[in-house]
Parts: sequence; C-alpha cells; structure tokens
Amino acid sequence: MTTFPGRILALSVPAAALLLAAGSGAADAQVRRNEQERPPSMTIERYDPVSMLVVPQTPIARARFPFVDVHGHQNLAASDSVLSALVRQMDSIGMRTMVNLSGGSGERLAAQVRNARAKYPGRFVVFANVDFSRINEPNFGRDAAAQLERDVREGGAAGLKIFKNLGMDTYWADGSRVRTDDPRLAPIWEKAGDLGIPVLIHTAEPAAFFEPLDEHNERYLELWMFPGRARPADKYPPFDSLMAEQHRMFKRHAQTKFISAHLSWLGQDLGRLGRALDSIPNMYVEVAAALYEIGRQPRAGREFFERYQDRILMGKDTFGGPEEFAVYFRIFETNDEYFPWYRKRHAFWGMYGLGLSDEVLRKVYCGNAERIVPGVSCG
Repeated sequence: MTTFPGRILALSVPAAALLLAAGSGAADAQVRRNEQERPPSMTIERYDPVSMLVVPQTPIARARFPFVDVHGHQNLAASDSVLSALVRQMDSIGMRTMVNLSGGSGERLAAQVRNARAKYPGRFVVFANVDFSRINEPNFGRDAAAQLERDVREGGAAGLKIFKNLGMDTYWADGSRVRTDDPRLAPIWEKAGDLGIPVLIHTAEPAAFFEPLDEHNERYLELWMFPGRARPADKYPPFDSLMAEQHRMFKRHAQTKFISAHLSWLGQDLGRLGRALDSIPNMYVEVAAALYEIGRQPRAGREFFERYQDRILMGKDTFGGPEEFAVYFRIFETNDEYFPWYRKRHAFWGMYGLGLSDEVLRKVYCGNAERIVPGVSCG
C-alpha cells in the first residue's frame, strides 16, 4: 500500500506485482555483483594473512647469552664437513653446547661421543636411548639398566632420552600397552638416579591431537596436513592418562632428575603445569617445539618463567636454522607484540615477547642445564 496524508490508497494487484518484481530484480543484480566481486576461495593451508599491525620490532639473530640446546637430534658421527657446518651455525646464534638426544646405545653411541670430543670438545654431549623393541625379552628392565650403565661409564653418555613410543606404541606380548609408570621399568629410572644423569622423556603429544578433528580443534591444519599425528580415542589412551602416568613415575623415583620434554605438553595450561612442578621437586621442563604456547600468553608466561626459573631449560628439537632460533630469542628477550611463529601449522596466532630479566635468561639459556647435565659448562 501507498500512504498519503489522511488517506490510504490500495494498489492494484498487477501494480504491486510489478513493484515487487522490480525490487527483486534489483536485489538479484546486486547479489550477482557481490558474487562476482568475491575473492577466489582458497584452502586452509594456503591462507597466510600478513598482519597490518604497526608496532616496534626487535629482530634478534643471536642470543644475549651463550645457551645450551638440550633437545637436539644430530648424527655426531657425520663427516667433518657436516659437523663443521653445524658448528658454524651454532656459533652464529650463540649456542655453546648442543645435547644430542639420538645417541643410541653401545658402539653407535660411543662412536658419536669419540668423534665429537675429538673434533669439537665441549660443543656436544650425547644421551643414550633404550631399545624398547626388546621389551618382551626376559629381565628387560634389569638388562636395559645394565646397558645404560655401560653407555655412561664406557660410552660417555651424559643422560638418557626416552622417545614417545613408550606409553603410546609399545606393547607387552599379551597385547596390553606398556605404561610409562609400569614397575617393570623401574630399574632403568633407578639406575639413572644412581649414575647421576638426567632422563629427558617425551610422553604423549599436544593435547589437541587427542581431540576430535573438527572445526573447533586449533591444530586442525597440522592434523589435516599430517593425519598420522592424530591420536584418536579408539587407538590411544586419553592425554590426561598419559601425563598422569609420567608424573606418577617421576614421584616414585624422587632420586632421579627428569626433564619432561615440550613443557610436558602443558604449555597451554600453565596453572596445571605449575602444580605438577610444585608437587614433583625432581621434575624439570624444556621448551622445545612448545614455546608457541608461551608466546601467546606473555603476562602469564613471564610470571611462570620467573616463578620456575630454576626448572626450565632451553631446547629446540629440529635444528631448523638461525631464523627459527631467532623467534625463540625474540620471545625470551624482547617486549615485541604480535609477531609470527615460524611454522604456521603449530601456531596461527601471533607471538608476544616476555622481556625476561638477565637473571632468568642466564638460567634458562645455560645455568639450569649446567646444574643437571654432566659435561655442560657455561664458563
């Protein structure tokens, strides 16, 4: 209807239909124009927006103080050219010592130690490994402990690294899962304590890997790109169960120093991680492949590092080159805001600097490793 002052005139049905049709046609044309102007679609792995935020930036190519990477994986029996190239890169970023966690055992381990000590003394230390493929051999725990003692006393190992297969993908002969806190493994942890070496142990995976792979999972991109990294409930125990096993084992062997890899995969819940550290005095953590969790919570992260400054160690995992280490330095040392992590599939969110004090930096970078890892020196 059309309204005039004091009167209402009804349009005829044909006239109303014409007006509606005209309006509809105009709307359809606008929709078509909007559709034509819409940018092309893209897949989630291609979407990589560049922040328009204009803030101060403080790139750091070299750590403020010499540091120890307690989470490295290298073949220290490699050729001279490979090792010399690695050491040059270490020098360029201020890395004093790398801990090679992939030492193996027996002669393989001893050969790496000999080569590294002869060519680059003080630059590398090596951790031994346990061969869990032999888990069902009689007296496995006792024999593995005896081999560890030989690897330390004769081979030169400075610690023990336990890979993530324990707890998730190692099984007894009857098909049951080998739990991290299984008492049959106790001789290994006790021997490490007797020898005065730390045990760096990787248990579970990021908590998001155990969650449904849907639109709410913040690690969807990585799980889409690498579906084998998912830990579905029909194949794996819950994340909380795995971490509880690890922490129970730490408590049972209070004489042994344990370094829980990757911030114990609890960097997203610093309150929970802090409670674990409070209740387990022999537990330490390192930040390898998990510092992106700290970088998105700078106030809580700074408070956590200040409170637990004697329990946190620097680590990186895959070497990745100076550009990746530079992101670690920037998180630790600056107050920069909203800068990118180096691997989008790990963190699509921006990082913030913690602005740690020199006192805390010295401990995280080297001092804590010097206290608990034989062969490491900050001098």
